[in-house]
Order: sequence, then structure tokens, then C-alpha cells
Amino acid sequence: MKPVHRFLGAALCGLASTAATAAPAIQGEAAQRPLNWSAIVMFMLFVLFTLGITRWAARRTRSASDFYAAGGGLTGFQNGLAIAGDMVSAASFLGISAMMFDKGYDGLIYALGVVAGWPIILFIVAERLRNLGRYTFADVVSYRLAQKPVRITAACGTLTVVIMYLVAQMVGAGKLIELLFGTSYESAVVIVGALMVLYVMFGGMLATTWVQIIKALLLLGGVTFMAVMVLAHFGFSPEAIFASAAKVHDKGTAILAPGGLVSNPIDAISLGVGMMFGTAGLPHILMRFFTVADAREARKSVLYATGFIGYFYVLILVVGFGAIVMVGADPAYRDAAGKLIGGSNMVAVHLSHVIGGDLFLGFISAVAFATILAVVAGLALSGASAVSHDLYANVFRRGQASEKDEIRVSKIATLVIGLLAMVLGVMFEKQNIAFLSGLVLAIAASVNFPVLFLSMFWKGLTTRGAVAGSLAGLVSAVVLLVLGPAVWVGILKHQQAIFPYANPALFSMTLAFAAAWLVSMLDRSAQASAERQRYGAQFVRAMTGIGAAGASQH
Repeated sequence: MKPVHRFLGAALCGLASTAATAAPAIQGEAAQRPLNWSAIVMFMLFVLFTLGITRWAARRTRSASDFYAAGGGLTGFQNGLAIAGDMVSAASFLGISAMMFDKGYDGLIYALGVVAGWPIILFIVAERLRNLGRYTFADVVSYRLAQKPVRITAACGTLTVVIMYLVAQMVGAGKLIELLFGTSYESAVVIVGALMVLYVMFGGMLATTWVQIIKALLLLGGVTFMAVMVLAHFGFSPEAIFASAAKVHDKGTAILAPGGLVSNPIDAISLGVGMMFGTAGLPHILMRFFTVADAREARKSVLYATGFIGYFYVLILVVGFGAIVMVGADPAYRDAAGKLIGGSNMVAVHLSHVIGGDLFLGFISAVAFATILAVVAGLALSGASAVSHDLYANVFRRGQASEKDEIRVSKIATLVIGLLAMVLGVMFEKQNIAFLSGLVLAIAASVNFPVLFLSMFWKGLTTRGAVAGSLAGLVSAVVLLVLGPAVWVGILKHQQAIFPYANPALFSMTLAFAAAWLVSMLDRSAQASAERQRYGAQFVRAMTGIGAAGASQH
């Protein structure tokens, strides 16, 4: 670990010594500002503490089960808190508060869409997933189907989601650190990527889990304090917050009514479908259910995660509307042109300064960075697992790879994914990456969820049907989003979009289900007949857990 410590020390020193620059924020240009030393010190403390955890985890990571699933030894509470840390990303903290600051009521769509996806995971996915799989959701899909084509398709879907999600996170991280810490964008991306690789390569799932738990506790604590202070400012009256916000906002009382963000009902439904079912198809979230001992703990994980995530989004409602009054009406947080410094994505950070001064601003800035680190670590681990477990061990080596070789390939894959994320993060610096975030959930809802759902609940699914459904979902999600307003008009600058809706999930997910059903129904091969006959054994294991890896026999 000594080379690791030397590298990190150099990176931190570079961060601390970089002169302040005029840094473009996630939206708009930031005014030149001094280094935020309180944020830098807290950031250093967090990094050093989590590296200590990584060293501790590395000593306890000896097998593939330890690396991929923390040995299956986490409790439901611990895993639920880690899931909350994985799900509540910088986009949730900074992005949704910014949406409420700009659009008001409609910002709730992004909060409620994610929370609404959790009952699906609780009642449909969690228990069966834990009983049928070992390390990745492809274990479940391929349980009674042909290993090679199903795992290749699932790995491609997983890697597509992971890379796109990573690019969005890396760009967000670079812009955030560039604004708050005064460092260059490129060095910020390198620091995030390097830390991500260290956490996963040396500590595996155990280190990643504890980074996510610590980050969740810090974020929940910080946002709770912000919400309480906002409520105290308005005499603990939510009605006073909304009334004051409507008075000072440019749109007046319109911010208290729906329709400000998504006015087309089909677009709104499609957005909701993507967020609900996309959440249930995110590979780095599904992977977390293999870190607990049995299906009971998996259910408890979802229960705790739902509580933590729901609590967070209730607080964000207070933070977003409170910021309209406490930040939006304060000229100190606007530049010479009258625009919010750093763009609206920095509104929660500015609110922390209003509430607690430079010290609390430093804390929230460090927490925002910790949020990004926790999410990218989980993403990198799920991508590396798809390469090492699904492709290398089960496709190329046909299940004959040793655990040592599998872990070695996973670490190499982590390094490659980290380097790729850094390169793409730098390349996409000047691009509008909002469409990437939407595409992540649309792809997860279209590629992963239909096949995962059908493999567990429909006897008729065949290998050909699973592959056809995944490919139809992937291709249609990408094509429809490119032809839609976000890319065709916003990025490619055409006058009118070919596909009229910005959110393709309703259509692409439907096509995925339809393709899987149709191809499976038309498949009359002997292999398809055998796959249907194996459904009975799969159903028994899914419902009882008998024979599940690491599970107690019921």
C-alpha cells in the first residue's frame, strides 16, 4: 500500500497547492473565488479515513465472495444504508435541489420516481435475486438459459450503463471540485478516478460498502441540519416556506403547480417509467443484494434503504424551496450579470454557506465530493464484475477459472474502467451530459429489467428471447434518445426532433418486453423446451432459497 499512499499524497498536495482559477461550473461560469480550505481539509480527512478502511478491507478480502459480495456478511441495516449511499448521488443532492430552485413543484418528479421504484425491488426482485444469484444479476438471468449468449448480452448492457453513468458522475465531480477547491478540471477528474480505482482494486465490495455507509451518514446528517435550519428560519412552518418562495420566484405561484418541467403527459409517464423500472435494473444496485446472508436480509435491506432514501427526498423538498428565498433573493450569490454563481446546481452549496458559514460550506462541499466517490466506486465494481465474472470466468473459461485469476481480471478491469472514465470525463467536459443521465435509466429499464423480470416470472422465456429482448431494449433506447429533443435538437442543433419525446423508456421498455415474448413464443427448438422445463426447479429455489449460495436453508 505504500506506493498507493505516495500517489495519493502527491495528488492531495497538488490539489491543495493549485491556484484559484475562474472555473466553469456544472451550469454556467463561476466567478473567480479563493480556495475553500475548510472543504479541502475535510476532503483530505475523508479520503485518508476511507483509505484506512480500504487497507483494512484489503486484509479481509481473500476470496471471490469477499471481493464481489463482502463475503455475504452484511446485515440488512448495513446494506440498506449502503444502498442509500449508492442511490443518493450528487445528481440527487445537487441536481434535484436545483430543479426545485428553478422549476418548483415539478422537481419532485425526480425524487418520487426513484422512491416509487423501491416497492418493485422489495416485492418483486430482492428475495428472488438473492436466492438465484451469486455476484451479478446475469447469474439470475442465465440460471436456466444458455450461459454464453445471455451473459455476453447482460455484460454489454451492464457495461453500457456503467460507462455512461460514470461519465456523467466524472464530469459532475470535475466541475464541482473545480468550482469549490480551485483546482483544474483535468486534475479533479484524475483524483476522482484514482481514488475510485484504489477503493475497488484493493478493498473490493467491503471497502466500497463502508465508503457508501460513511457517505450516507454524512449526507443524511448534513441535509438534516440544513432542513432544520431552513424550517427554523420560517418558524417551522412549511406553508411559510412555500408562500415566501412564490413571492420571490420569477414564476410566482406557478412554481407551486405541476407542469413547469414536463408538460407533455406521455413524456411525464415515460420519465416515471424509466425512473421506476430503471432503478430496478441498475446493475450496481442489484449487485448489493448478494452482500447479505439470505433473502430475509435482502428484504430488510430494501426496507431500510426505502426509509433512508424517502427521508432524504423529503428533506430535499425543504432545501430546494428554502434556497429560493434564502439564496435566490440574496445578491451576494449572484455574479455581475445577475446569474447564480456556479449555476443552479450549486444552490444547495450556497445554502449551506447561508446557514453555517465557511465551515459548514466546507463540510457540505466535502460531502458532495464523498457522494460522487461512493457512487463511482459502486459503478466501477459492478462493471469489473461483469467483465471478470460474467465474461472471463463463465464465457471464456466456461466456469473453470480459479478465484485468484477471476479477482486478478476484476482488478485489471477496474483499472481499465477507471482510465476510460477519466479519458471520457475529460472529453465530455464541454458537452451537455444531461442526456447521459436520462439514457442510463432508460437503458437499465429497457435492457436489464425486462429480461430479469421475465426470467424469474415467465416459464416461456428462452435464450433467444432473452437476447432479443436485451438487444431490442438497448438499440431502441439509444436510437430514440438520439432522435429525441435532448440530442437531435439540443446537441445536434436540428430544428425539430424526429422522435417527439425526451424520455424513451416507455417505448423502448415495451419493445424489449415484446421482442422477448415474441421470439420466445416462436422458438420451438429442443433447447427452448428444456429451458422451459427447468423453470420448476428455478421457481422452488427462488421462493425457498434452498441451494442458494451462502443462504440458510429454509
